[in-house]
Amino acid sequence: MSSPLQIGLLVFPRVTQLDFTGPLQVFANVPGPKLHLIWKRIEPVPSDSVLTLTPTTTFADCPQLDVICVPGGGGTNDLLNDEEVLDFLRRQAEGAKYVTSVCTGALALGAAGLLKGYRAATHWSAMEMLGQFGATPTKTRVCIDRNRVTGGGVTAGIDFALTLVSILVDRTTAEAIQLQIEYNPAPPFTSGSPDTAPAEVLALLRERGAANQARRLEAVKRAAARVM
Repeated sequence: MSSPLQIGLLVFPRVTQLDFTGPLQVFANVPGPKLHLIWKRIEPVPSDSVLTLTPTTTFADCPQLDVICVPGGGGTNDLLNDEEVLDFLRRQAEGAKYVTSVCTGALALGAAGLLKGYRAATHWSAMEMLGQFGATPTKTRVCIDRNRVTGGGVTAGIDFALTLVSILVDRTTAEAIQLQIEYNPAPPFTSGSPDTAPAEVLALLRERGAANQARRLEAVKRAAARVM
């Protein structure tokens, strides 16, 4: 009998919970895999909302994963120069079948040196930063380049997970999960992309996020200087 798939998702302070709960819901409906929520310690981890998360294993105790996934969020900034996190990602990447991310989690993979020479997707606000890690920014919901599978921003995590299930298992299983969770999006507005959002909405969001964007860019520059 083959061993169950080992799928691990990093959780960290100020993670965007939908970045990983979307994929987690998909993976939880795959028959058989062992799922892990991973952090430095087993202690409550605050997300970027009211939801608090509880890791199921630590870096030290985590088994070798078949799939390592890094979600994103405001807390990503603190991961980019955290050697304990980056070392864990590098170790896991050596034996993982798939090295993956959702949203700005791609920046953490980049900071660990795991996206050099790969195409990758991330949240639209961080797309131009990927190049600093030697990656080729790719504006798509899901980007597959060899064993690197990266998702775009937040809700793209569901697309990412369904795509990955179709690769890990088969398309029928992925489509059955899509039907089970009734993933049939019909957004009420066309503001889900900077390419289609009204100019004033895009300007508003850029203004609101300017301070965090500046902090992220500084963290990316420091990490990229080390990696490249």
